[in-house]
Amino acid sequence: MKQAMTDLFWANTELIVFLHVISAVVWVGGMIAMRFAAHHSFASIEDPRIKLTRIAHALKRLFYIVIPFVIILIVTAILMAVGWDFRNAAVDASGNVIDETAMMMYNFIHLKEVIWMLMAGNLGFMMFLRSKAEKLIADDNLRDAQKKLGLIGKYLVPLNILMGIGAIYLGVILRYSH
Repeated sequence: MKQAMTDLFWANTELIVFLHVISAVVWVGGMIAMRFAAHHSFASIEDPRIKLTRIAHALKRLFYIVIPFVIILIVTAILMAVGWDFRNAAVDASGNVIDETAMMMYNFIHLKEVIWMLMAGNLGFMMFLRSKAEKLIADDNLRDAQKKLGLIGKYLVPLNILMGIGAIYLGVILRYSH
């Protein structure tokens, strides 16, 4: 399996790296656009029902757009980690560190993977909250819907933006480490 993944990576390196990078750009860029552009547009809507409905709808559309890119990002991350074989440059067959710099890069890969997985979990939680808010809007419980959507906009999206920027930075370090 590992050899097949390595062969796939080396036969399609540029495409895999491109898909990885564009997936990160769409995911993080979409959240930045939603938080810093669409958010301010929604603030000008006076009717609370219309405002909350539009926010819930816009988040739903964003989530549907980014889900395939999240999947592509995770798959390409695995292919790149296996293909570039950072582990063999860092440790010997017994697990002893043979190169400190390579070990640091190998640890960066794990850190980056953890960040993307935390972001994916956070995305799932945001999708859950958005769905609950949509039901609350339909039940005319605008106050609770506002709380759920507010949590997404004030905390969860900015958290994912920060983690995404950190992961992208680690990706740049890793790309130029070998």
